[in-house]
Amino acid sequence: MAFKGTERRPTANALEVEIEDMGARLNAYTSREQTTFFADVQGRDVPAALDVLSDILQHPRFPQQGIQRERGVILREMEEVQGMMEEVIFDHLHTAAFRDHPLGDTILGPTENIKSISKKDLQQYISTHYTCPRMVVSASGAVDHDEVVDQVRKLFTGFSTDPTTADQLVEANPAIFTGSELLLYIETARSALARGISNGELAENLMAFNTNYRDTGLFGIYTSAPPDALHDLSRLIMEEFRRLAFRVSETEVARARNQLKSSLLLHFDGSTAVSENNGRQMLTYGRVMPFLELFARIDAVDCDTVMKTAKEFIIDKDVALAAVGPISNLPELSWFRSQTVSDDKFTSRIFSLFAQNN
Repeated sequence: MAFKGTERRPTANALEVEIEDMGARLNAYTSREQTTFFADVQGRDVPAALDVLSDILQHPRFPQQGIQRERGVILREMEEVQGMMEEVIFDHLHTAAFRDHPLGDTILGPTENIKSISKKDLQQYISTHYTCPRMVVSASGAVDHDEVVDQVRKLFTGFSTDPTTADQLVEANPAIFTGSELLLYIETARSALARGISNGELAENLMAFNTNYRDTGLFGIYTSAPPDALHDLSRLIMEEFRRLAFRVSETEVARARNQLKSSLLLHFDGSTAVSENNGRQMLTYGRVMPFLELFARIDAVDCDTVMKTAKEFIIDKDVALAAVGPISNLPELSWFRSQTVSDDKFTSRIFSLFAQNN
């Protein structure tokens, strides 16, 4: 709705023409914790892009006709998402893991909200959530830092200075599971976990995932498998989780360290990815971690670190499970919970999920 026009740019077409004349790209996306508005422009057009971004965020018109049109777009998008098995499974997993907490909601929200949302709702949301302590302007590429700071100070003056920060809101309504400084270390376990299970022929599709939020996260397995393979596959997955707590080789950890560093370098191959990462880190940590520091932290991870982390987060911890399809052979949740205790009395927080082919 922010792109439907402002007081100075009264129509969506006027905004589109201005962006196209610059040869720029203007877009936005929303995750469960953050919303990002971004513009990709040439260096000479940075002032104009900042003006556009400040305008659509501070002076959106929210025309009733535009709201009604966008309502239909979102409802169609919701129908499309329902046909994406992976998206559906992860939404269900968040609901199972976080229940009545906002993290358990879908990003698009319930259908009844989309059908009833009004201009007043949108204005109230912006005034409540788009406040100075909760926002970051991030720029990278052909930009001058001091010039951008001066422009932001002049342009972004209409936001509330309510001192309530995102950290304070999180403390007031914490998620069910509490995160840890060792979230980065958990990342190194993914490749070993995936390779160990995919060596067999039980799973048609399998991947390890690690989703981090401000104070919590989800770590587990997403897989698709034939119905008659569910029990054996579940057993192997739980064995791999337990193995992380007491039987990890230095070769595996070294390989994971190298793969993680290579993945990070390949990901940040453009100014957009760098800018998004910097903004996310500023909101989460209050600073941007230099690559040298990040890589030093990764290199500090060894077998003992991985096993210690696995014992803390996997052994003897509750699990969340989401499954779709013919799942009569899938063990009950209590069985998965019982498998988090090994013979060595190790235990962990596991978020595993299984998707079945229809």
